[in-house]
Amino acid sequence: MVAMTMPRRRPGRPRRDQSRDTREAVLAAATALFAQRGFDAVGLREVAAAAGVDVATVSHHTGTKAQLYDACFARVFAAERQALEAAAEHARAALDAGPAAALRALHDLVDVFVDFLEDRPETTALWLRRWLEPHRHAELDQRYAAPLYRLVTDLLTAAAASGALVEPTPHVSVRSLVWAVHGHVVALAASDGSPARERREFRAFVHRFLDGLYAAAGS
Repeated sequence: MVAMTMPRRRPGRPRRDQSRDTREAVLAAATALFAQRGFDAVGLREVAAAAGVDVATVSHHTGTKAQLYDACFARVFAAERQALEAAAEHARAALDAGPAAALRALHDLVDVFVDFLEDRPETTALWLRRWLEPHRHAELDQRYAAPLYRLVTDLLTAAAASGALVEPTPHVSVRSLVWAVHGHVVALAASDGSPARERREFRAFVHRFLDGLYAAAGS
């Protein structure tokens, strides 16, 4: 009887789960550094040191510094999209239930976005660093910001078409809300007061803002 043996893994070759863990460590370290200093002020050696690996490992997992920068935005985009898509689908489904239900669903959608950025302030810092030079790395906006803007803009457009709310310029409303939330995250990081109070007050403000824009459709 011939014994069956499993093929051996080549010496020195990392397991697939180890490789994913290393890539995640590199991306997390790079995201924090790019968020703190911007693209030009960060080197691959600093990323390697922060991730606890060597430079060759960083290059193996992410390529050049420009590719690493892109991968950091792709990482935060994937997490944000996962958080927002479910809330946006819920809001879209609520349109048929009338203006009041649609407005409540918009409250929930904005709450998800606020929660996401409050829990991941490096996302705000990463984007703000990029926006300091609006014409540089502009392709990142098209890949990793525009799809989420369109997700919510299309939702507001559909809500207006259904009569659930009145919204003549959805792209302006979305952009204004996004910048308001990013500003809140920056203020929260700089605040020496009560973070819990800041969060409560901002959440209440955003809800009042939405009510001011859209509650009239349900009255």
